[in-house]
Amino acid sequence: MPEPTRRLAVVGGLGVLPSVRLSLPSRRLLAFLAVAGPEASRGVVAGRLWADIPETQARANLRRAIWQSPGGWVVADGDELRLDAEVDLSRLHEVACAAIEGAPLTMDEIDLLSRDLLPGWHEEWAMPAQEAFHLLRVQALEAACVTMTQQRMHALATQAGTAALAADPLRESAAYALILAHLQEGNRHAAAVRFRAFARTLEEELGVAPDPRLARAVNSAVAVRSL
Repeated sequence: MPEPTRRLAVVGGLGVLPSVRLSLPSRRLLAFLAVAGPEASRGVVAGRLWADIPETQARANLRRAIWQSPGGWVVADGDELRLDAEVDLSRLHEVACAAIEGAPLTMDEIDLLSRDLLPGWHEEWAMPAQEAFHLLRVQALEAACVTMTQQRMHALATQAGTAALAADPLRESAAYALILAHLQEGNRHAAAVRFRAFARTLEEELGVAPDPRLARAVNSAVAVRSL
């Protein structure tokens, strides 16, 4: 019987398939290789994961983490370490880039792009990747909202726009895309409710009003409805 494919998830939280028990050191090692790898030298891994202790102790911690990792997940080749597993981050990066370039998203893809990279992890080595992926997924969701509005895929467009705005509640371009999606769908009430909520958020957080173009679009739609 062939060995089952190893899968490692880092978007929405750390998870492994097949399910295995992971110690804290092995969790950190697998997560690092998934985000920064899949290959890295022992010196780099030890230095990044245990940056605040002497190198000899950091390397000892790394050896312990490798030993505690489930068999086959981390392959050692001399000084090099390699993660032998499929990682969801690579696939979602491809999906997000395609959306930014004009591809629509499925509901499953919208759901996956609604999640952050390693939420709850506050380690210094992870933060740049977390920030980069957060921006990428917001841009992808917003772009997909615009694309699918143009393609009259209104239900998916509003789902993508809602996810983008939830991820970045002060992002005016995401609010603009979502509200226009509601208007194109014919849901003027939903557009007006969303606009008022966004205007309150901007006022409370930044002390500014929304883009006048957006206000005019909503006011015009509501005025037509009242005729």
